[in-house]
Amino acid sequence: QSGQKLNKTIKSRLGSSFHCSNNHHSGLVFTVEEMMPHLQEVTGAVTKNLFLKDKKKKSLFLVSARHDRQVNLNDLAKKLGVGSGNLRFADEAAMLEKLKVGSGCATALALLFDTERSVQSVLDRDLLEGDHERVYFHPMTNAATMGLRPDDLLRFLRETGHEPILQDFL
Repeated sequence: QSGQKLNKTIKSRLGSSFHCSNNHHSGLVFTVEEMMPHLQEVTGAVTKNLFLKDKKKKSLFLVSARHDRQVNLNDLAKKLGVGSGNLRFADEAAMLEKLKVGSGCATALALLFDTERSVQSVLDRDLLEGDHERVYFHPMTNAATMGLRPDDLLRFLRETGHEPILQDFL
């Protein structure tokens, strides 16, 4: 889906009080490092997103953290109660099935398509509580970035049935 179409879908779901902005890139980017030169003018927190699975229980997690934070999978696994060493990157087939996006396009906004609520949202606490004007995500494509107010991000997650698990990443 295009960023504009996703923007309209989100607004129709949440109402006109939802505010987002698009910042389009020139070309596809596949890593945060490739994306950052295109976002020098934005004010707020740029995110990285990891689509993970618990290898024992097959639970799925979408982790959204500030781009400059470290996400230690062993530490996170312990905090989530799945046991150290049990979190792995989920395969692209699972991402396509659950979130309707492929590799390089994982985003909290794709939780809109997880109608079965089989993916748990894990959110860097700083994205909501860090006094950011906006929080930036891919809008279902890694050729663009969409900015959301933190309160709109939380409302979006709740409206899609994905109450986030807040974590502190350093």
